Amino acid sequence: MRIVIVGGSGQIGRLLTSYWRNQGHSIQIMGRSTSKLATISWDAVQLGPWVEQLEASDVLINLTGKSVNCRYTAANRRELWHSRIETTRLLGQAIQQLSKPPRLWLQASGSAIYAHSSEPQTEAQHTIGGNERHASARWQFNVDLVKAWENEAIAAKTPQTRKIMLRTSMMMSDDRGGVFEMLCRLARCGLGGTIGNGQQYVAWIHSRDLVHAIAWLIEQPELEGPINLSAPQPLPNQQFMRHLRQALGIRFGVSIPSPLMQIGAWMLRTEAELVLKSRNVMPQRLLEHGFCFEYPSWPEALANLVKSPI
Repeated sequence: MRIVIVGGSGQIGRLLTSYWRNQGHSIQIMGRSTSKLATISWDAVQLGPWVEQLEASDVLINLTGKSVNCRYTAANRRELWHSRIETTRLLGQAIQQLSKPPRLWLQASGSAIYAHSSEPQTEAQHTIGGNERHASARWQFNVDLVKAWENEAIAAKTPQTRKIMLRTSMMMSDDRGGVFEMLCRLARCGLGGTIGNGQQYVAWIHSRDLVHAIAWLIEQPELEGPINLSAPQPLPNQQFMRHLRQALGIRFGVSIPSPLMQIGAWMLRTEAELVLKSRNVMPQRLLEHGFCFEYPSWPEALANLVKSPI
């Protein structure tokens, strides 16, 4: 297959590139000219010669977008919006110009679209976030961002191209620079206790399952629309952190109440939403169509992840 990954320099992009290249597929990374990994250069602003590079590709994967691990300042909100909405619109316009467009467009999305809730959220039965009780008003921005991101891809008139929205939960990987490394550092510093009231659900997925699920989706022509990329056993934060401490051999962790978490997030220049919002996300469509998770539970995932020291 010939696969084009837009924004492939991030953690997920690197994992996918390594996986497919090891299988002998042709992988091209589309990024700005300043990216060392990019094989196709674009400015993410206007159509240009890069459009021709999409011709006759089998799969287009759009992962581009500024990380949400930041403070939602006015400047960051503008960049978060532009790097997702406008670039997705541009890719839709590019596909419309092709005589042989990709047969599949995999569009990054996020589980942040769902409501702050302990109720299971599936693709078929869910509540979209917004104005729910006990949720911070600041969380609304991320909900609106993901909705607009998906809607931009859906609105693109690409009748020859199947589209899937990858509603991805927190990916746990043993490589450096990811969420799991940060969690391990907190736990080893004695801060691996319950966060907030501990009842908020944590939606997560092992990196191997994420990569395998995306590869599997390519071979499922009947599937389109939103897909939850999340392990089938989310769990409350209190249990999530307890299993982490046990896997690392750490007996004690200081709990962090919500007000202190808000202050800590501000000091770290990020948003407390990432750990305080309850995300009980279930991968119903993956399970119903026969995808098998290698690491369905958090203890199973931890047993694999802690083998590689971080």
